Formats: sequence, C-alpha cells, structure tokens
Amino acid sequence: MTDLQGRSMVRTVDPTLLAATQDALVTSREAPLGKTSPRVLKISLGLSCNYSCEYCSQRFVARNIETNPDDIDWFLASLDSWVLTPPDAIEFWGGEPLVYIKTLRPLADALRQKFPAARFSVITNGSLLNPETNQWLEDLEFTVSISHDGPGQHVRGPDPLEDQQVRTAILDLYERLAPKERFSFNAMLNRDNQSRAEIQSFFVNLTGDPNVLIGEGGFVDAYDAGGINQSLREDEFHSFRRQAFHDIRHGKASRIASVRDRVMSFVNSLRFMRPAPSLGQKCGMDRPDSIAVDLKGNVLTCQNVSAAALAPNGESHRIGHTSQLDQVALKTATHWSHRSECPKCPVLQICKGSCMFLEGPLWEASCNNAYSDALPIFASGIEFLTGLVPVFIDGDIPEARKDIFGFGHTNANETVATRKPFPVQVVAA
Repeated sequence: MTDLQGRSMVRTVDPTLLAATQDALVTSREAPLGKTSPRVLKISLGLSCNYSCEYCSQRFVARNIETNPDDIDWFLASLDSWVLTPPDAIEFWGGEPLVYIKTLRPLADALRQKFPAARFSVITNGSLLNPETNQWLEDLEFTVSISHDGPGQHVRGPDPLEDQQVRTAILDLYERLAPKERFSFNAMLNRDNQSRAEIQSFFVNLTGDPNVLIGEGGFVDAYDAGGINQSLREDEFHSFRRQAFHDIRHGKASRIASVRDRVMSFVNSLRFMRPAPSLGQKCGMDRPDSIAVDLKGNVLTCQNVSAAALAPNGESHRIGHTSQLDQVALKTATHWSHRSECPKCPVLQICKGSCMFLEGPLWEASCNNAYSDALPIFASGIEFLTGLVPVFIDGDIPEARKDIFGFGHTNANETVATRKPFPVQVVAA
C-alpha cells in the first residue's frame, strides 16, 4: 500500500526474514486436486438433525444411507491404509452430531486411543447436551462450539436456551471447557441479525464472562432459498457496512474470532506483502491434507454435503473413496483464481474466495454478502496501519462496490464526503 508518490504507507517486514511463500494449489473441474494422508480429518456422521434451521447449509442436501455403530469397526480397521501419519485435528460433524451419540461415543473413544495428541472438536446446537455427555466431552478433551445466533436465534430456528434444563447443560459445559479455551458460541450474521455488538453483548450477559469466545461471526453464505432470503439486499449494503465498522472500531466485536483474526490477517498481508497466489480457499477444504469422509469411506467435497448429493456444477460430491485415495479428484470446487470476480477484488485477502463449490445465483448472493462483510475488516485494517479510513475504492470493480459506506463518492479525485462520520481523517483511496 503506497501513497500517490509511490511511498509505502505500511512498515513492511523485510522479505528476507520470512520463510519463502509458496503458491497455493489450484483446483478446478478441469484440473482437480487429489487428497493425501490427512492433517485435518473431518468425519461426517450423517446429516440428520433434530432442528430445521432457516439457512442451514445442509437443509436441502440429498441424504446418503445413514451410518450407524456397525460401520465403526470397518472404518477403524481401514485407517492405517490411508491415514499414514497421526492427524493434527479430528472433527466430528452432523447434521446434529449428538443425534448420533451411539455412534459418536465409541468412535471418538477409539480414535482418542489411536491418536492421543489429536485435537478433537464438535459443533452442536446444544439441545441434546446433558451432564453425562458433558463429562464425556471434557474427559476426551473435546473443543465444543454451540451454534447459536444470540439475539437473532429466532431467525435461525428453535432456541435451546428456552429449555431450562438444556440451558443449564450448556452453561455447565461452558464452565467446564471455557477456562481451558475449548468452548465457543458460533454465531452467524444475516439480514435480520446484523449487529456483532448485540451478539457479543448477548453472550457476555448469558455467561457473565466478558471474555466469552464467539466463533464464526461472518455473514451467511446462500446455499439455498433460505440463505438467499437472509442475504443482504442492495439497499442494505451500506448500512450494514457502517454498522459493522462501528462495532469493530469501538471494541464492541472484540470477542468475535472472525473479526479479530481477519483484521490481523489483512494487516499482515500488507506488512508481509503476502502475494495473492499464496491464498487457498477460506474453508481450507481445497488442501490435499484436509479430508472429509463418512464412515463408509466416501471422500466428500466437505462436511456439509453427502455422497448422494451433486454440486452446482453437476459433479458428485462423492469425490472418491478412502480405499483408493490416489484416485480422489476434487471436481466440485473452483479456486478463486478461476472466477472472474476474485483476482481483481480488493478484499480477496480477507474473503479468500467464499464457498468453493457454489455457482450461479447462490454464488452471486454469497459473493455480495462476503464483500460487504469484508469491507469493514478492510477499513479497520487500513485505519490500524495508517490512522486513515478509506471511503472509496477506485479500480476495475463494479460501480456499486466502490463507495464503501454510502457517502456519495463517484471517483477517487473528488472532495471528501460533506459529512465526516469518523473522528479520524477520512480519505478516498
């Protein structure tokens, strides 16, 4: 980032002090990546759930034959043929994972014996927690995330906190795991739940803990009609960006991981002069050593699909089988470098290509959400580095995306907006 005279506005790090940056591997339908022994192993137990949430990414995914406890022995016996080194992390996914507790417990017990150093994690809606399950999750050293949108939970679906017994179980698990930094509430933004400040306040009040960790915290992707309905409308882009920027710069979203982590990642992309070709997809599932599988050995695009489902490009989400790992081919995904919008996008270092398998109107809605979600991060990072707040972006991007906060700029050479909404110098960039 330079001024008009070409002088750097950022104190960059000497590249010779950094490890050599490697280009990310690029996957596409025409040139698909494969998979190797997993560093991150994601196990899909099935897509059944006791809730039906409005914008669930799995709501309309075709169901495969359900796995059950009888599949465990075969799955465990097969591991040595394709898991050649102990994975760093093992994630257990649903649907709702605790619907599958009779499968989950013996499976996780056996995997903990086999891989004692692996990080175990599970994301649950929390409605099926109880003291016995809580004790087991603590004993196996799970990291647990509760999917809950705080004040906007009514938009997502049922609220487990309205059941006093479940509420007690959730807070019991919080008291067990939060001090060990192994608990978070995972909240998502949508057009009816736009304030991170209100989300953070909700969970601070719920737990009584000002240091509560809130995971995720980004804007929803549009996987189906429900996601489209909860996507931002064109007349809401600017107001959302102003709200999000206000929440960030006033410290009202400081406990939300996606804000903190993405701001510093963007800042470091400028300080370290991180080249775009080094970026993989945001989910990491384009990495050869990140694998999603079901208990029948089917290798999947990611944990949110099934072996029976088709991707928007018409390819099967079953991209191979663990018995023939060398033949796995990720034909369902498109790396950001193969999309027309991404390579010239100013927030690429923050967004990292959104969902890698969406196409058409679902991709367009998700891209719009991701762009407006990333711009306040972009502005916060630049203010952190320079003390200046960008309000206009010039360049080869759609006109509607140039005016960051809706202050009426039409090009970068105009006078700064007539009203000054921030207590720091505001410039066009």
